[in-house]
Amino acid sequence: MDIKTTGKTGQDEKDGGAAEAATTEEAVTGADAGTLTDAGAGKDAGTEPLDEDLDEDPELDGEASAAADTGIGAGAAAVVSLALAAVALTGTWAGRVVAERETLVGQIKTSGAGTPTQQISEIYGDAWHSTALVNGVFALVALIVAVAVLALPRRPARARAVAVAGAVLGGLGLLLSVGTYFDLFLTLPTAGS
Repeated sequence: MDIKTTGKTGQDEKDGGAAEAATTEEAVTGADAGTLTDAGAGKDAGTEPLDEDLDEDPELDGEASAAADTGIGAGAAAVVSLALAAVALTGTWAGRVVAERETLVGQIKTSGAGTPTQQISEIYGDAWHSTALVNGVFALVALIVAVAVLALPRRPARARAVAVAGAVLGGLGLLLSVGTYFDLFLTLPTAGS
């Protein structure tokens, strides 16, 4: 509020200041009343802010949380498929244990009485095929999970990219495992060579 200084007496300044203050109060009161009236009319007319509408609508909240849940689940499943595919390509601890067991069983079966061909098949071939089988199972699971993520209707782009990588690596791991199991890439050595 500006107080104007003029050449009048102190009483005139006080009266002018009071008149100016009264005018200012009326202007503020009128503006506030108009704002309050407009705000009250807006509430009655149903023109609330957009944020309040979203918070009060349970259907929209449910859809948003379902979309977020789908995104988190799809992302996690895509990462799992990629990890399983990588494990299938590099080998697993379970595959190593199964292979060592097959080697031990082959040694027990052929101890003393087995022919060289039988020893090669029982000791090395069975272990090799068991490793390929275990890695193939991991690759197949990775491929199934990746395809399931890609089949989801609402999935984030990142989850889709990771699922595609999991599917490609899972398919490659499955191909290598099948080829190893059926001796397509390398055959077992024979006793005469």
